Amino acid sequence: MRATSISLVLLAALAAGCAGNQSGQPQVGDTRFVAGDGKIQIFEAADRKPAPPVEGPTLDGGTASLAAHKGKVVVLNFWASWCGPCRAEAPVLKEVAGKTKGDVQFIGIDFKDRKADAIAFERTEQTGYSHIFDQPGKVALSFQGTVPPAAIPSTLIIDRQGRVAARALGAVKYTDLMDTVTKVRDE
Repeated sequence: MRATSISLVLLAALAAGCAGNQSGQPQVGDTRFVAGDGKIQIFEAADRKPAPPVEGPTLDGGTASLAAHKGKVVVLNFWASWCGPCRAEAPVLKEVAGKTKGDVQFIGIDFKDRKADAIAFERTEQTGYSHIFDQPGKVALSFQGTVPPAAIPSTLIIDRQGRVAARALGAVKYTDLMDTVTKVRDE
């Protein structure tokens, strides 16, 4: 019972991350979001917890998983097309992903979104990496007990050993993300 309550609280927090109505979609003029400052919290290697299995269908009809990138640094970004801060950080993620391609893998987790809207967003942004379509929020909930994303947008950096090395709540800034990804990659 307690785990279910915690799961529901986490899901509610994520759904409320960027404002929306009961369907998880924003209403006209709705500009509320959880005000993460985008600062990245880095965890010491001894304090890192293993990331749960992450897998799901992608917006382009394929499948993406954390396991497919075993031994590599992976950046997981939780976003939604209706989230203003998510839109604002998309070019930053695209640029860092492009500059670290081969060494670091990026996977977007599209959360509480309409698939058509998410596909349109990706078509516009052309990030160059896969995005799991996670309308119900199962991927975010799988991080319960480790380092939950806790807001939209959120970014988790997974180290080569499959542990959560860093987390940012809110839109990330280029220098912060590039410096953290480089640090975790070079460990």
